[in-house]
Amino acid sequence: MSKQGSDDERPLKPATRLVQAGRRAEWTGMPGDAGTIVNPPVWRASTILYEDVAHLRAGNMHTPHKLYYGRRGAPTSWALAEAITQMEPEAAGTMLFPSGVAAIAGAMLAVLKPGDELLMVDSAYGPTRTLCDGLLRDFGVTTRYYDPLIGADIAALCTDKTRAIFLESPGSLTFEVQDVPAIVAVAKARGIITLLDNTWATPLLLPGLGLGVDVSIVACTKYICGHSDVMMGAVSANAALWTRITRRGHMLGQMVSPDDAWLTLRGLRTLAIRLKEQGANALTVARWLETRPEVTAVLHPALPSCPGHDAFVRDFRGATGLFSFELAGGGEAERAVFIDALALFGIGYSWGGYESLALPVDPADLRSATRWSGRGPLVRVNIGLEDPEDLIADLDRAFAIWQKSRTT
Repeated sequence: MSKQGSDDERPLKPATRLVQAGRRAEWTGMPGDAGTIVNPPVWRASTILYEDVAHLRAGNMHTPHKLYYGRRGAPTSWALAEAITQMEPEAAGTMLFPSGVAAIAGAMLAVLKPGDELLMVDSAYGPTRTLCDGLLRDFGVTTRYYDPLIGADIAALCTDKTRAIFLESPGSLTFEVQDVPAIVAVAKARGIITLLDNTWATPLLLPGLGLGVDVSIVACTKYICGHSDVMMGAVSANAALWTRITRRGHMLGQMVSPDDAWLTLRGLRTLAIRLKEQGANALTVARWLETRPEVTAVLHPALPSCPGHDAFVRDFRGATGLFSFELAGGGEAERAVFIDALALFGIGYSWGGYESLALPVDPADLRSATRWSGRGPLVRVNIGLEDPEDLIADLDRAFAIWQKSRTT
């Protein structure tokens, strides 16, 4: 859609690509009409009609951006996939899935087979662990968990059966930042595939494929949609793995609703400004929490106290709105009192929407290679687009109620 002339080879900035990507004239206009609309419309389709039997026979389900059957997509989903692909210039393409977990499963099933071994980061998203310890195990894939801060020492864990290393940086509950380049270097030297759950940062703030990762996975449900009303996942891959990802996704019958694709595409257009604002709001709140006697630790990658902070400074282009903090004492009941006392923070799963959320989280049961014990109750917050002064006032009031609950 860009009007850049062919003599202008300067690459577009990421925020500009978010606005321009996926808006091909053939998806936003009518044949023979010079006019186009701004947003690709919603194409709902199951059956595709052919001109004659010859054209039916000539149809190829694997040809991109050609109508074949509804399960292979239409311009609405193609536009979204192309826009996400253009967030990572090293990506050969993007496959859309109906949820983030479906995207993780689709990617792992594309690169693993019975007898293979997977190295999984110990701070991974809970459903990712469930997938490894359930479906993958049933399929004959062995999963071994590793310390998120292992870095280049992951070489000692690699065997002749290790086919993939899965990263999630930062971890979704405890926010350790991994040394992605060091792990990628080890993997490449051994011909091991690397997959990254990049939902927290999105490719806008962490260029996973640019750091050498083979497969980048994002739960679009979170920041890319940004409005807490769509379930969606995306897998972007380099040229060596792109065909494998799409073929396996099609075998599994994976597809997304065109209406959901349209909503997600609309959310994508404002991703840059939302991440910037939510990241700034979250850092303001996190720095305030660091000063509070009710808090013993703030787990925010942009703070020097967060494990892996040096890697964050080196590799990331900014922070987002999700982090955790540790209460100074009390137990489950007192933590519940604190969260229940919040007026501006909703209580609910997921994150990345424009509204603030607070959730009790317990990492200890989700660890096997590392320990999470002897720590205070943990609260994870998604900081939204509210004024941070209002959020701080709400937290301050909840702390007073929490303190009272501990003395009565």
